[in-house]
Amino acid sequence: MQINLSGNIALITGSSGGIGRAAAIMLARSGAKVALNYLNSKEAAERAVMDIRSSGGEAHAFRADVTQIEQVEGLVREVESTFGGRITILVNNAGHLVQRLSNAEMTEELYNNVMNVNMKSTVFVSKAVIPGMKSAGGGRIVNLTSVAAHNGGGPGASIYAASKAAVISYTKGLAKELAASGINVNAVSPGFIGQTAFHATFTSDEARKATVQGIPLGREGTPDDVAGSILFLVSDLASYITGETIEINGGMFMR
Repeated sequence: MQINLSGNIALITGSSGGIGRAAAIMLARSGAKVALNYLNSKEAAERAVMDIRSSGGEAHAFRADVTQIEQVEGLVREVESTFGGRITILVNNAGHLVQRLSNAEMTEELYNNVMNVNMKSTVFVSKAVIPGMKSAGGGRIVNLTSVAAHNGGGPGASIYAASKAAVISYTKGLAKELAASGINVNAVSPGFIGQTAFHATFTSDEARKATVQGIPLGREGTPDDVAGSILFLVSDLASYITGETIEINGGMFMR
């Protein structure tokens, strides 16, 4: 069965690279009109848009800081005006470790930055698109969490891990709240995914090799591995799934 997302408008936050970019391309190939959100990487976002268009898809790039509520609301209005319809697919991909820091060294500023980009953005982008999804008769929301939500993360990542654990709980609560409106809410939980700015910034080559050695499937994941699960969750194939978290980690963490 081929997945057909024609007629859907998809907003993917933080989608200029990595998992977000892969998801944008995959959803566009399946027929969705795709809004790529970025904050600083305009050129990368525009390259992704051109890649989608060159394959016959429809996409636009939109700049917004999704930790700022006014900008979130403006982003949703701009996307819906540009595409001429309501957003029916939301992928809350924006997220960041920001900085590795022990709890003993934690500052209020770093705490707020981590919680804002991982949790606050998920809550308020969801809030902004939900009225449109309801008026459209339903929709799909996919939130990005992390294996760190289960194992506490690596060194200096306790607040990041906590923020991602909060995303899992929020996903369950929101799924209950929106089920009667025909909106499914799920999460994907990536493990060690290569080809991303996250590990390029925060993981040494030595740590990367050691991690891969502990993965039963014997390799690091790719952005496409995660994007495939996102595509499944926003499709009709997952119409009876809500409030769930799919673990994408090659077997390094099994529930």
